[in-house]
Amino acid sequence: MPIRSLDHVNVRTAQLAEMIRWYGDVLGLHTGPRPDFPFGGAWLYIGDQPAIHLVEVSQEPQAGDLKLEHFALGASGLPDFLSNLEALDVEYDLQRVPGFPIVQINIFDPDGNHIHVDFDASELPDNA
Repeated sequence: MPIRSLDHVNVRTAQLAEMIRWYGDVLGLHTGPRPDFPFGGAWLYIGDQPAIHLVEVSQEPQAGDLKLEHFALGASGLPDFLSNLEALDVEYDLQRVPGFPIVQINIFDPDGNHIHVDFDASELPDNA
């Protein structure tokens, strides 16, 4: 399973509009398409790549709360990746991203950090 790229970072914020403006003004990122998730947020793009996913929360995360909720890797070779996870007895959750041709495999490292590895939905086995 070759990892192709760091796909994006996911950041929780109670200042959604200010964060969108800051990333646009300071880094030149722009908003773009985002799945119809049941929570507020924005995807900020570098060119045509969504690089920062902002998730709106009701209050700013406090010390000890997660701000950086996960990181994601783009990959190819989904069937081999799933076989390897199963051989290593690593628990995972497979999710289809609504409205996007992406399949996410959600895993957690030994410290509990959330990672999802993203594959093109065309790699999804017929029985999954």
